[in-house]
Amino acid sequence: MTSLEAPPTYDGIDAMLAGARSALVRVPPATAFAELVDGDALLVDTRPAAQRAASGEIAPWLNVRVIERNVLEWRLDPRSDACIPEAAYDARVLVLCQEGYASSLAAHALQQLGIRRATDVVGGFLAWQAAGLPVAGPSTV
Repeated sequence: MTSLEAPPTYDGIDAMLAGARSALVRVPPATAFAELVDGDALLVDTRPAAQRAASGEIAPWLNVRVIERNVLEWRLDPRSDACIPEAAYDARVLVLCQEGYASSLAAHALQQLGIRRATDVVGGFLAWQAAGLPVAGPSTV
């Protein structure tokens, strides 16, 4: 950057989150569960291993993929050499994090890659668990 260029201006994370969410049609946990049971969606849990170990996981019998946030775009971009078999522009991808904040940013990033049906689960894993939906691990006790 030359001395004549203005530095980038940021409105802060709250504005970034609001902007991301304005592009999403977010789904509550019960809707996400119904889409999974119907086979209409792929649920992607982006939480790090330590968080999943401490809090629990979505029941493994559901169509869930654990893809940590740091590699999400590479795994779901159909153009990437590192993409998973389910990666497709028309895929219904439901992103889940612990509380539903980082997942909004992640789902918006997927939309920017062309995965237009990507969205996130309102309230994340904690809302899923609170709704009494199937989980495994520490959250079952």
